[in-house]
Amino acid sequence: MSKWIEKADELVWGPWLLVLLLGTGVYLMLRLDFLPVHNLKYALRCALGREKGDEDVKGEDGGKGVVSPFSSLTTELAATIGTGNIIGVATAMALGGPGALFWMVAASIVGLATKLVESSLSVKYRGKNQKGQTAGGPMYVMERAFPYRKAGHILAVCFAAFAVLASFGMGNMTQSNSIADALAVTFAVPKAKTGLVVTILTVLVVLGGIGVIGKVTQVVVPFMGILYMAGTLTVILFHWRNLPIALGGILTAAFCPEAVSGGLFGHVTATVFQSLRWGVSRGIFSNEAGLGAAGISAAAADTDDYIRQGYISMTGVFLDTVVICTATGLALAASGVLGGTEGEAPLTGAAMTLAAFRTVLGDFGEKFMGVCIVLFAFATIVGWAYQGERAFEFLLGGRTKYNLLYRFLYGLVAFAGCMCPLQVVWDLSDICNGLMAVPNLICVLALSGRICREIREDDRMRKTGKIREGHPVRKERGTRNHVRARNSGRMSAFRKKELW
Repeated sequence: MSKWIEKADELVWGPWLLVLLLGTGVYLMLRLDFLPVHNLKYALRCALGREKGDEDVKGEDGGKGVVSPFSSLTTELAATIGTGNIIGVATAMALGGPGALFWMVAASIVGLATKLVESSLSVKYRGKNQKGQTAGGPMYVMERAFPYRKAGHILAVCFAAFAVLASFGMGNMTQSNSIADALAVTFAVPKAKTGLVVTILTVLVVLGGIGVIGKVTQVVVPFMGILYMAGTLTVILFHWRNLPIALGGILTAAFCPEAVSGGLFGHVTATVFQSLRWGVSRGIFSNEAGLGAAGISAAAADTDDYIRQGYISMTGVFLDTVVICTATGLALAASGVLGGTEGEAPLTGAAMTLAAFRTVLGDFGEKFMGVCIVLFAFATIVGWAYQGERAFEFLLGGRTKYNLLYRFLYGLVAFAGCMCPLQVVWDLSDICNGLMAVPNLICVLALSGRICREIREDDRMRKTGKIREGHPVRKERGTRNHVRARNSGRMSAFRKKELW
């Protein structure tokens, strides 16, 4: 079974998906005139609450979100900042060579545009569930705004189904597995005991819904990010003499991997495609740009300024990959553990990262990394619980009476993840990631013309002072009745296309 899963993983993450992911990011970046890069400083200021915004404008959904924009971002970051930043980077560089880090960062830069567009759409077209609570995400965008209603419904159901599976795999099992391994290696804690504790804590947090999840992530995410970055920068500064060689080797290996074999990088053998494949796939695993899951958390924000919230959501890609993943990769490369072995087995995953920290902090470095992995992984479990629940709820037509069942099942899956073989769990997670990306990217490309115009117009008006800072561009073509008719499906395909 594991061999079949591995082959399916290779098929899903073939050249076609890499072209779709990178191609969509490049296309959107060009249509947006590189605004995601130019406005990155503005986006970071919005995320930190340093920009004044118009948060009181009512949107088409007639209601507001349930958490603050910052809590929405930390919930999103909780789902993205996880073992992908530690184990994922190490795995990518072990299998794809040091050049995988270059492709990881390159994919994240074009992913800024993808995250901006998909999150803006998710906030703009969010709806309500059976209890009248705000709910959104790519599935609502597909259902309410896709040019062809039947196709949009099929895409929405596919995305929601893949998102539920991904919440169990990528969001839960891979993370709980990493927690169990880290505690077993570092503190000799039996995996069964770890599974029981993780299950109880997960159930206690997710039973409180997005309100409790948001409060937990507001505290945990900043703390764990600062703690991990402090440790990583210590490793880099300790090996600062190797830093120029490490940077040169990473850039060279991205296009000519055989040129850097030996020396600081050991005997890592990889092709250019392997470097590209592992860099992009692990980068997407880490920051989720293109997957669409982040739009579910963005839609929970207490704001109707969908463009501003899109920018806030976009900063998650920058902080996750450009900052944290890059720091991890430089620490691995500069410390000389890349391509090393432990006994006869090559170092990879958590073992490689632990070895890098051990070169500076000794035995304390191993314990430090164990704590970081536990914090990162548990935050991801909590963040993905909300995203998976909203997708599960959508599949049931917005009915919320089975949400409690999902929350308990989600907690039990955490126990299973602690006991499962690691490679099978990671392969299943990769497959779910790829399958989620396809319907989301189709929807983003189909709606990219209008939303890109709105983002460009919002930027132009904001910079010329014609509107207040953060005020969204809300002008729709046609009357409000036309908009309602289009979203509800009571309009001919020809007229719908004409309005778009």
